[in-house]
Amino acid sequence: MDLNYYRMTPFRKIIYKISRFFKNIGTNIAGFFVRMFRAIVGFFVGIGRGFKEFGLNFWHGDALTKSSHLLVGLSHLFRGQVVRGIIYLFLEVAFVLYMVLFGGNYLAMCFENFLIGGNVGRVETNDFWNEEEGIFDKVIGDNSFLILLYGILTLFVIIFFLIFYINATKESYELEQCRIIGKKPQSFKRDLNNLLDNKFHVTLLSLPMVGLFMFTVVPLVTMILIAFTNYDAAHEVPQHLFQWVGFANFAELFQGESRLGDTFWRVLGWTLLWAVLATFTSYIFGMLLAMLINRKGIKLKKLYRTLFVATIAVPQFVSLLIMSKMLDTGGGILGSGGGIITQLIEQLFDFHLKFGIDINTTRICIVLVNMWIGVPYSMLMCSGILMNIPNDLYESARIDGASPARRFFKITLPYMLFVTGPYLITQFIGNINNFNVIYLLSGGGPGDIMLYTDGAKGTDLLITWLYKLSLGTDRNYKLASVIGILVFVISAVFSLIVYNKSSAVKGEDNFQ
Repeated sequence: MDLNYYRMTPFRKIIYKISRFFKNIGTNIAGFFVRMFRAIVGFFVGIGRGFKEFGLNFWHGDALTKSSHLLVGLSHLFRGQVVRGIIYLFLEVAFVLYMVLFGGNYLAMCFENFLIGGNVGRVETNDFWNEEEGIFDKVIGDNSFLILLYGILTLFVIIFFLIFYINATKESYELEQCRIIGKKPQSFKRDLNNLLDNKFHVTLLSLPMVGLFMFTVVPLVTMILIAFTNYDAAHEVPQHLFQWVGFANFAELFQGESRLGDTFWRVLGWTLLWAVLATFTSYIFGMLLAMLINRKGIKLKKLYRTLFVATIAVPQFVSLLIMSKMLDTGGGILGSGGGIITQLIEQLFDFHLKFGIDINTTRICIVLVNMWIGVPYSMLMCSGILMNIPNDLYESARIDGASPARRFFKITLPYMLFVTGPYLITQFIGNINNFNVIYLLSGGGPGDIMLYTDGAKGTDLLITWLYKLSLGTDRNYKLASVIGILVFVISAVFSLIVYNKSSAVKGEDNFQ
């Protein structure tokens, strides 16, 4: 670290640390992806070791163990685990029937044209002339979206069956070894007892994990794959089939010279700026308010805290809708020309609050309204933390002649950042995806002629733009999926990097 760092004032040290963070952000991101690559490589190395063990078990096993690689559970049937063997055989038969009667066809239709950029499906809905009836009859074709969904589901079923298959064959080899040494295999009754005792956590988590897979993982993977198709209003299902297009949607979005690419970078810039302003204004002002209320000599502390808690009790969407009406230009009491106070301010200071008309004014109002909503939460949280900071630290600092500002930067702020570091990261990510404040307060407006006309406006975040692309008149699902992936990548990379660099991780020993 620079030797001049220790001669800096506390405020300059903070600026120095922030500048170093942004200076090294490229290195941090590169290191993050290197670690991700190593994790992926380690994952596939583990899979390779598993297949190696699978091959060795087959090679060294006896005839019954080898036959269990074809009929899963056969070794269990003849070596004392009859019920488990029957269950394993049933699962294998069910998998084969599923693939033959249902899943295999959807998997083939889904990915048969993946590499060449063809249709997702084979037959498109069309009209043909019925000469006997003298009318047009509609032939219902394939539904590309359902094919994609069922294809992904089938892919996961195959993965789960392979995991089950490898574990079952491994158990077959272990049963053979138990028979050689004369050890009695575990009974089915003992297996059930374990599920209610030693492995009770597995029993309890089974149903939630199935729900998580069905309603989170499968839709998430489906959304990701839609980003590699041309699914939009022109290819609406089931009337039309959509096609695989590879990375064409990403290339179109990142192309800065295009109208769409320019819109993306503008919306991304405002999204990140909004996340920074919304997070730190609420946090800093909430901390200062908590310090003011907790200051010695301040009376009616409980009343002040109660008043701020009352603001939290009001539902957020109610506060946002009311503030939207109050700031409305032409009709709201705080809007330009709306009320007596506003008209007086406009006449005295020649200031017009053009909420919903001027982009910068609207953005400032959104940040201020967000402070009204967010400061009470930060105030209550910081109040609890301030009460837990030992007074001995402040007394020692006073004896050493530390000024109030120095006590704040050396004691209060480090302690607060240590405790609230994960909270700040969560708030920052939450503000990147803060749909309610933007949509309910300004609806993403006002419009901006510099932006792409497909839904994006002056105060839209990526998440509100995604919503408009999904449910707007043009329904650009492919672009919405690309934006959803990018929001996830930005949130994940920022969260992991900043959390690992925060004092909550690095300075843990300093606050024990």
